[in-house]
Amino acid sequence: MKTPDSVAEALAGRFRIVLVGTQHPGNIGAAARALKTMGLSRLVLVAPEDYPAEEAFRRAAGADDLLAQAQVHATLAEAVADCRYVLGCTARSRRVALDELPPRQAAARALERGAEGEVALVFGRERTGLSNEELQLCHAAVHIPANPEYSSLNLAAAVQVLAYELRLALLESAAAPAGAAAGPGTGHEGPASHAQMEGFFGQLGQTLDDIDFHKGRTPDSAMRKLRRLFLRAALNEQEVRLLRGILADAQRMARLARGGAD
Repeated sequence: MKTPDSVAEALAGRFRIVLVGTQHPGNIGAAARALKTMGLSRLVLVAPEDYPAEEAFRRAAGADDLLAQAQVHATLAEAVADCRYVLGCTARSRRVALDELPPRQAAARALERGAEGEVALVFGRERTGLSNEELQLCHAAVHIPANPEYSSLNLAAAVQVLAYELRLALLESAAAPAGAAAGPGTGHEGPASHAQMEGFFGQLGQTLDDIDFHKGRTPDSAMRKLRRLFLRAALNEQEVRLLRGILADAQRMARLARGGAD
């Protein structure tokens, strides 16, 4: 008979922890240790400043296997390309308007979306966190409600908080009666991957240029709002194909209109 721990371990394979631009290799090792204590094993690094490094393996303290199998990518977009849901952990409010979740709610949302496919929890640089451009790639933000008078949280400590909440959610889900909670999207085509959504956003931006939607205004604000709208909609693959077909026709008509005006 499977125990909640064994079921949670199987479910945990859907989640990856992504560290972006980590400056101190010791923090990578400490983060690996934090993950292993919570039964998570998938560590992904994006453009680390100093890795591999002896300090990372020394701080891992027995979690060397997570470091040995960690994937390294040049950009965050590459690291989450096949993900269906991406949560960005941030300590500050930025211009990017994202739904902001506390850790427990974020873990529950991650588990819910994990029924549909790969999920990433993304952590930024020690000093500056995630950039606005990187947050644009996320579906929602996670904010740890630390003491406002001393809110400086070490990277590995932040990873430990989110890993703990995710483990609790996994154990509760594993202990629930079979069939008590059907995952979203059951019986339907799967949600669009991050790469598919980015392809759609690229075509959407080009189409808006083709039809002169912005009328000389900067496109950044409109695209930020449109990204949030479509990410909240949680489009599936078929819906993305439908929308891209509409955009393709709009682009074709724009080309014909330009040709007729020449």
